Amino acid sequence: MLKRAMVAVVIAVAPVLSGVPEAAAFCGFYVGKADTSLFNEASQVILARDGWRTTLSMMNDYKGEPSDFALVVPVPVVLRRDQVKVIEKKTFDRLDAYSAPRLAEYFDDDPCLPRVLPSPMASSAPDTVRRRGADALGVKVEDSFSVGEYDIVILSARESDGLETWLVQNGYRIPSGAAPALRPYILQGMKFFVAKVNLKAQARTGAQFLRPLQFSFDSEKFMLPMRLGMINATGPQDLIVYVLSREGRVESTNYRTVKLPANMTLPTYLRDGRQFTDFYKTMFDQQARRENYKVVFTEYFWDMSWCDPCAADPLSREELLAAGVSWLPPDGGPPPSSQPGRRPPLPPSAANPVMLTRLHVRYTPESFPEDLAFQETKDRQNFQARYVLQHPWRGSPDKCKAASDYLKALRERQDREARALANLTGWDINDIRRQQSRAPAVTPR
Repeated sequence: MLKRAMVAVVIAVAPVLSGVPEAAAFCGFYVGKADTSLFNEASQVILARDGWRTTLSMMNDYKGEPSDFALVVPVPVVLRRDQVKVIEKKTFDRLDAYSAPRLAEYFDDDPCLPRVLPSPMASSAPDTVRRRGADALGVKVEDSFSVGEYDIVILSARESDGLETWLVQNGYRIPSGAAPALRPYILQGMKFFVAKVNLKAQARTGAQFLRPLQFSFDSEKFMLPMRLGMINATGPQDLIVYVLSREGRVESTNYRTVKLPANMTLPTYLRDGRQFTDFYKTMFDQQARRENYKVVFTEYFWDMSWCDPCAADPLSREELLAAGVSWLPPDGGPPPSSQPGRRPPLPPSAANPVMLTRLHVRYTPESFPEDLAFQETKDRQNFQARYVLQHPWRGSPDKCKAASDYLKALRERQDREARALANLTGWDINDIRRQQSRAPAVTPR
């Protein structure tokens, strides 16, 4: 259920270790993942980008009375009713499950067996909108309409104090002193997409949460307004951005984009779900602090026609369309005609021409003074925040000479695993080694 909280405004737009299989072939058993539920104060955004066309979907972690909810999003153009819709939360859930940092496990072979080389891996305006005093405040209501459980107005403004006053006068619960955060967008000539909950419509949905909003527009700017979301921040916030594109990995152009430490072997006791959760949260905390909350982390990049190992099935054609992918060729028909500012459509094929980049930002008002700007690169090298458990062979050292050599190398490997975990998390290495020694044997599947 929606719980009361102090939040009055929600603004969403906010060297390879031995024993590790090569990163180019991630085959293995998927045994766990670290999804967005690990992080508090986490907003999620889906960006589908093709040429100048952007489709933006927003889901917030808002907890409070629906009457207290307000969403203010700077947009480059005046949005029409047919450009805005409500989507289902499951679209975010599917992208999260598919791209979440994951744990994979492998099993050492019997060293006494002959070695075999592996084969290659093959509506009408809502009554709640009031316009009194708008002209005097320098605010213009460009349009108003309802979508699902939301009443929406599109505003333009000449000065930020007037916009702040208009929002307060018209019943939007925004924090005091919002004007300085609004001013840069007004100076850029941007419009404002403003939504609040229509309580009667929300009650009819029967939903226990506010469903995500999605809108599309054409603009040369490929960016994500996020500074407004810092107005009422009480500490570092997390933002997960799923970027869907045609050609390659997406990165930030105004902040450093780095890949998280990944594809290394770690002690096998992390197989316990709680242990892996604690590891990933602590590791991410450490990385964010080391970078002073000033970088954009890449958690995942992959061609969505396949995955290895799969934390969840790739999204279907219908799910990609729901997420805002507009460049898929018609099912069984010719490709759609091209539009200004957009790339020529791709011919129909069995695989969906969609790349997914998952970005994770932990930020503060001081560490991220600018909105996020992006670019699509030509890089198509797959990456995932994947961590490997390499389960040891449990046979006798007297079985053959190779067994004795194997067990000596195993002790050295396990020491490297312990040191790697201590370095990533800051955990006491002696405690790690104690837990290593107590790790239960696991039978290969």
